[in-house]
Parts: sequence; C-alpha cells; structure tokens
Amino acid sequence: MKLITRAFDKVIGFKLTQPLFLLSALIMLSSHDLYIKMETYFLKPHQEATLSLYNGTFEGSENIISRNRMLDASIVSHGNRQAIDSSKWEDKDSTITQLSFNTGNAGTYVIGVSTKANTLAQSAFDFNVYLKHDGVLDMLSHRFDNALLDQDVVESYQKHVKAIYQVGEVKTDDWNTVLGYPIEFIPVENPYNKNTGETIDIRLLVDGKPVINQLVYANHKGITHTHAAGEAHSHTHGQKLRTNEQGIVTVTLDEGGIYYLRTIHMVEVNNAEVTHESRWATLSFEVTHEHGTHTHLHHPHPHEEEGIPTSGFIVVSIALISLLFIYFKYKG
Repeated sequence: MKLITRAFDKVIGFKLTQPLFLLSALIMLSSHDLYIKMETYFLKPHQEATLSLYNGTFEGSENIISRNRMLDASIVSHGNRQAIDSSKWEDKDSTITQLSFNTGNAGTYVIGVSTKANTLAQSAFDFNVYLKHDGVLDMLSHRFDNALLDQDVVESYQKHVKAIYQVGEVKTDDWNTVLGYPIEFIPVENPYNKNTGETIDIRLLVDGKPVINQLVYANHKGITHTHAAGEAHSHTHGQKLRTNEQGIVTVTLDEGGIYYLRTIHMVEVNNAEVTHESRWATLSFEVTHEHGTHTHLHHPHPHEEEGIPTSGFIVVSIALISLLFIYFKYKG
C-alpha cells in the first residue's frame, strides 16, 4: 500500500489521503463489474425463475448489456450446453438485463455470459485512479516502477461471467464445466457440497491455462452483509487472495449467503490501436448452513456499457463538485 500511495503522490502532487483527492476520485469513477445474480441460487425443479445481469456492483446495476455485445450466453446441465436465444433477454428500468426461464430437472447448473471487447481511451490520471479503485494493483505498481504514471492509455476490455446454481436435491457434475472463455473461474469442487465454516478451492484460467499470482477478490452477501441505500461500496473489500502455482485461490465460507468472486487480468500490449488489454471475470454461487435442506437464505464506473450513472450517483457528484468549488474559493 505504501508503494501505491507514493505512486499517487507523484502523479497528482498531494497525498492520497487528502479529502480533495478522495472527492475527485469519487466523482470521476464509477466502475462496472458484471455479475449473474439471482435472489437465491437454490431453485425447485421445473419452476419459473429469473436471473439478472448486474452491470456495476453486486449490490446494484447501472446499465443494461446490449445484445450485440454478447459473444456467448449459455446454460450447461446434465452434460449438455444450450445457447440462450438473444430474444429471451429483457431490459428492466434501463439498468438491468434479465432472463426468465424454466429450471428443468434437478441438478447442478452453470450459466455463462461472455462479451465482445470494447475500447476506452483514458488520461493517465483517470487510468491510475481506476487501477487503484478497482484493485488492479499489479499494473499500478508496474507503471510506478517503470515511470509510466504520466502515460495516457487506450484499454481494450472484455467481460466473462458465470454463476452456478442448484435445482432440487440431485447434484450433477456440470459445476466444473469449462466454457472456454478467455478468462474463467472453475471450482475444484462442487459449491453445493459445501457448508459454512468450510473452504472452497477455485481455479482461474486465462486462455485455458492456470494463471499464477493473480489478485482475486471474494465476498458474500448474507443477512449480516448488506449495503444501505447511498452507502459507499468498495470494489476491493472482502477476501483479497492470490492464485497459487496451480492457479487456485482458497475462499473461506464464513457464513451462509451468496458468494461472488471478481478479478481483472490486465497486460500491456504492443499494438498501434490499444496500449492495454484487460479481461474481467466473476463467479457467483450460494452456500447454506446445512446440507440437504432447502431452508435457504433469500435476499429481498468509466467502463461499460454505454449508459448514464444512476440518479443517486449524479446527486452525490453534484454535491461533491459544490464542495470542491467552495474549497478552491476560500483557498484562493
């Protein structure tokens, strides 16, 4: 953390901890992870259900996902992979993309969504703040070590997300299906054979191979872990993990609820059109206190996808801009 703070001191000319910097960073950034989210990941056979694509944080979505951005959307069950018809997706309130479906037979299911690459040009300042904000600390350290903090960038980014859900009591082996995405989380064991208080190993693949020493953030949402409206949300809270030589992280399942993992794998590229390539991955599933029961928990930003931030963020931004104006007025 000292290295990161020194890097920001050099870029902006004052300490990272000063309130003025924090206000500026909040105004400038609203990052967008992509998650496959359900109210519960435990479902009954042949019931009607709905899943949502949350483009923002796990707590709230800010933009829909355009259908032409989807390279793949598919569900795996009982050894079969079926593509999801793009016409089945619907948009809700211009912020959430949803899919209504019938669960089918009992088993452990996997659903995945993979998006095309998009590009974003950023100033050096914006890029450095984004790296810190979203926890891409290895790239930020690399820029500091190689005197690149003043270099503007053009980033190519793509997102590849998965969820694993359980239908009925029958456990099947589809949970470890490799969808072949450029970056992908693969559990080493079935999450639905796990209890709270245990751990689960999850492997991260990049181009089909285990990636070593990659930062992964893991968190969960349960009865005791919720964000109130307007509460600040960090993209780097929860368990901060590093993949080992087999590309595996070990996630502690502290309590019942929905667990979600996120990572951004970023590299520099020698390309006339882009300077950096990033691949974003998430995985979500649910864990209960006991096996064999369906008394489960129920649960009542320069990136992406061509949209406007939520009204709450706009209001906060206006207020913070006013504070900045007052600061400079009286400082002068």
